[in-house]
Amino acid sequence: MAANVRSRHRQHATGRALIYGGLLCLAAFYLMPLWVIITTSVKHLDEIYAGSFIGLPKEITFDAWRSAWSEACNGTACKGLKPYFINSLIMVVPAVILSTGIGAINGYVITKWRFPGSNFIFGILLFGCFLPFQAVILPMAQTLGFLGLAGTLAGLVLVHTVYGIAFTTLFFRNYFVGVPDELVKAAQIDGAGFMRIFVSIMLPTALPIIVVSCIWQFTQIWNDYLFGVSFTAGENAPITVALNNVVNVSMGRKEYNVDMAAAMIAGLPTLIVYIVAGRYFVRGLTAGAVKG
Repeated sequence: MAANVRSRHRQHATGRALIYGGLLCLAAFYLMPLWVIITTSVKHLDEIYAGSFIGLPKEITFDAWRSAWSEACNGTACKGLKPYFINSLIMVVPAVILSTGIGAINGYVITKWRFPGSNFIFGILLFGCFLPFQAVILPMAQTLGFLGLAGTLAGLVLVHTVYGIAFTTLFFRNYFVGVPDELVKAAQIDGAGFMRIFVSIMLPTALPIIVVSCIWQFTQIWNDYLFGVSFTAGENAPITVALNNVVNVSMGRKEYNVDMAAAMIAGLPTLIVYIVAGRYFVRGLTAGAVKG
């Protein structure tokens, strides 16, 4: 009997070791590009041209990071990523706030203040989630030209806000479906109006989905390249466009360490967001799925 127990324990231990070993191998394979980017960004260019891409640097230097931030050339003038990083911040913060706020109100109206045609309107908004970027470039360009916002950060904020409303409405609609209608009816009996119910009842219960919406929108907007290159130019470009310019500029030897440092600078905000708030993103999605 004891021998059977020990045999089963060995089998379980072997199975766990195989599972964890396989997972570690997959994780190492998946993280290898990140490893190459980080190690290459802190190496001297001569060391890189000597054939060292994967190995640890002989001497750690952050000269490439300084060049990528403040000295790299974008093809027309020598500027680093700093001004374009600020452009992306100026663009992403209002776009996330506006699209999340409008999506929250839309989800609230569609679920708690139903009106004739509300399901049809929600269907149209849902259809917007499946529209590719390329399908809206021409009408967006015409609209921005009509409004006088072509080539500006304000125009790019408008584009991302409008494009993101479909997704944020879907998030909040699916979440608010699980909020009991009795709460709204009781508040109405007590004399609460449309905005009072929204601010005092719906928003406090929707914190998980607000986090989901903000993370989703931040990631989509920060990483966007197509809208940025289509609707802005020159000093108004976001960091993704500037990164492309930096990487594609060739002056003498290709500066792989500067390119890798620039890529890390461009990707750090989304990486930090997921490291800090990733668990809340998963919890918010799970809460919405359970309630909806």
